Amino acid sequence: MALELRVLGKTGLSVSLLGLGGGGNSRLGLSKGLDIHHAADVVRAALDLGVTLIDTARVYQTEHAVGLALRGRRREQVVVSSKSPYLDSDHRLLSAQAFRENIEASLRDLGLETIDIYFIHGLALPYYEACRERFLPVLEEARRGGKIRFIGLTEAFERDTRHEMLQRAVLDPEWDAFMVGFNLLNPSARERVLARTRQSGAATLGMFAVRRGLIDESLLRTLLQRLAASGEIDPALASAPDLFESLGLRGVSETLSEAAYRFAVFEPGMDCVLSGTSSAEHLRANLEAVRRGPLPPQTLARLQELFGKLDSLSGQVRDE
Repeated sequence: MALELRVLGKTGLSVSLLGLGGGGNSRLGLSKGLDIHHAADVVRAALDLGVTLIDTARVYQTEHAVGLALRGRRREQVVVSSKSPYLDSDHRLLSAQAFRENIEASLRDLGLETIDIYFIHGLALPYYEACRERFLPVLEEARRGGKIRFIGLTEAFERDTRHEMLQRAVLDPEWDAFMVGFNLLNPSARERVLARTRQSGAATLGMFAVRRGLIDESLLRTLLQRLAASGEIDPALASAPDLFESLGLRGVSETLSEAAYRFAVFEPGMDCVLSGTSSAEHLRANLEAVRRGPLPPQTLARLQELFGKLDSLSGQVRDE
């Protein structure tokens, strides 16, 4: 069964409801010691499975792999996004020229004449105005030159779980697209970001739909215990004998990650959700999950009751 296609906001680009992310914990397998050819094979498998949006970035070091996978493909059938950091290795703001050179490097590594969406990567609120002033003209110049089509921002969700930067950025009309953290443990973007983009038409790409705390039940319990200790949730939930039942997922979803993807993908105002993976088999399972459609209303109501007001975590669990 073909993947559902959606229009990516005011860009007019048509994309699959699930996109392939080249970053995250796996970086297409590079984080696990696998090579660029394996990473390219994952991208090829995604395209063969009907995924039409591929996201990468300078810092992921997966642009070469994406470029390798795109060789011989019909360019108009794939939407490609990439990103540049805004700070150098000494945490100083990049010069306009350095940012311009990053765009050129992305084009070269991807083997493309045009990148569909180019983002400023992981922008923090204190740098927003300076980056807007310095890099927006560079992005506009690249657009006029046919090197990129649309411009956007991604947030640093693991540090900015309350979407402080995006709450500021959505007020400015220059941006075509935003990448926003959103998951069932922290749905705060619903009111703080998506409510605004649904009005403005800015495209939204979801990230952090699944992180380690939404893959493994023991890791989820670790997060819930921390939330209980800080008074953010009822302590009874963290110690519930049947966590699936308590979450309203029993008989609804086979796995936590399935529920997490279905929660994010079918959120009103979310155009496309990214799925990071190191294997075609894992990606195929994620695609099958979203083909089951949205979570039922009673489950969504239960998750809203439990987590609807949370904004202090991203869903990631770091090794202690």
